[in-house]
Amino acid sequence: MNQREKEEYLREYGILKSQGKPFFPYAVAKDAAMACVVMACIITMSLVLGAELGSKANPTTTTYVPRPEWYFFFLFEVLRVVKPPSLVPLATIGVPTLGMILLFLLPFYDRSPERRPERRPIATITGIVVIAAMAFLTYSGANAGSPTAIEMATPPAVLKAGGTTLATYEAGKLAVAQTGCLACHKIGENGNDGPGPQLTHIGARLPRQGIARTLVNPTAPMPSFRNLPPQKFNAVVEFLSQLK
Repeated sequence: MNQREKEEYLREYGILKSQGKPFFPYAVAKDAAMACVVMACIITMSLVLGAELGSKANPTTTTYVPRPEWYFFFLFEVLRVVKPPSLVPLATIGVPTLGMILLFLLPFYDRSPERRPERRPIATITGIVVIAAMAFLTYSGANAGSPTAIEMATPPAVLKAGGTTLATYEAGKLAVAQTGCLACHKIGENGNDGPGPQLTHIGARLPRQGIARTLVNPTAPMPSFRNLPPQKFNAVVEFLSQLK
């Protein structure tokens, strides 16, 4: 914006300002009325619908999986994506704090008088990218499976076999979830994408004997499971071999 355009803008702004109404009490009264409407809606919904607080916290349980509120799902997903422990403080404290600082300082470093989005491409694109990223991370965090359980349907072949096959499959599913495999592998919607490969269809890539050999002599940093009790080891192999 050159000097002539700036002077023209200030002149038009002065004319419009002289024709308008003062902020107090007109704008304040409108904001206060709208705040009362919103508060009345919240109170009415809380009285009519109630608030689902969930069950009481049990400090003795070892099966509880903590989950954040929905508006923190994006940060929850960022923590799932960030693998190195040294970067966890940056993801939890640094990124949100930097975002808030940039938001608070927006009036100081963005002095453009333009209000039309197409005339402010940098600000518009930045806003769209941030909103899209937060929406995607929120969706991913909301649909993230439990890190201590495998939530997937039992294969029809196993259900049809029933008996010992079904019992071994279910025991293997529980063992895999409890031995820490989901910390490095993903099975269905549960676990993490790395550093190990996905195991959702491992039975189609490796035969039963190959899965057993890998569990006994794995590639670092995967630990060996040779010390598992034989019954539990066989259940894990049976479960993984059925993932096709």
